[in-house]
Amino acid sequence: MTLTIALEPTPIETDAHGVLRVGKTRVTLDTVVIAFLEGCTCKQIGEQYPSLELSDIYLAIGYYLRHQDEVNTYLAERQRQADVIQQEAEQQFNPIGIRDRLLARRSQTQ
Repeated sequence: MTLTIALEPTPIETDAHGVLRVGKTRVTLDTVVIAFLEGCTCKQIGEQYPSLELSDIYLAIGYYLRHQDEVNTYLAERQRQADVIQQEAEQQFNPIGIRDRLLARRSQTQ
């Protein structure tokens, strides 16, 4: 019996917003890589995100391990973008005192 060796395409796709997603799911590469870096096994990641195929998780982690510099640069940029969005949201909707404002609004309606 001869084993046929075939190249497996990496199951990472870029969506319309430039976000890398694993397989045909909405799960981001960020999510998979961060879970892996936090010590989760591929099986545990699959249990947390049942829409992912186990083989896709292994291939995505393999891609990360082969391209750590590029992926880490991508992750840093995504974190920078998230920080900017959070700052903009906090400027527009001040989170300080929100609990008090919500409780006051609740007591007015009761």
